[in-house]
Order: sequence, then C-alpha cells, then structure tokens
Amino acid sequence: MVSQKVTVKNPTGLHLRPAGILCKEAMQFKSHITFRYRENTANAKSVLSVLGACIKSGDEIELVCEGEDEQEALAALVNAIENGLGE
Repeated sequence: MVSQKVTVKNPTGLHLRPAGILCKEAMQFKSHITFRYRENTANAKSVLSVLGACIKSGDEIELVCEGEDEQEALAALVNAIENGLGE
C-alpha cells in the first residue's frame, strides 16, 4: 500500500468533469484506489463517490493505492491532480 497527500488546485474543485477525468485515470490501473478527505473515504474509480466527497479548491486529499501497480497508479493520479485534471 502506498499513499500520498495532494492539494486539489482546480478553481471549482472536483465537480463532474474533473471527477470524471480522475475516475477515468484511476480505472486504467488494477490497484484498489481510494482517497481520504477529513473522515471520509471515497472510491477513486466511482464518479458518484468522488462527487459525494465534495472536494473544493485548496482541499488536501490523501490518495491510497493498493495492488500490483500501486506505484504507477499513485504517480499518475498525483500528476493528474497537480496538473488540474484538464482544467
């Protein structure tokens, strides 16, 4: 299991479009991928789960990847979030 904290930089947070991009990126990996925000844990491969976390700009989340390609998954997701998820 690997994890890393990352700050969401999107001006509007994780609304539908960036949440969809995050999920699409996460689904490319076999690992179980979740993220923690405050006391909540969300499945990074589920758009509804990501939207339900209500992540806003400037919020810090902790990505957690567990599985055979966990290192690659973590690096790719951190990179995608730091680059604004297409915004």
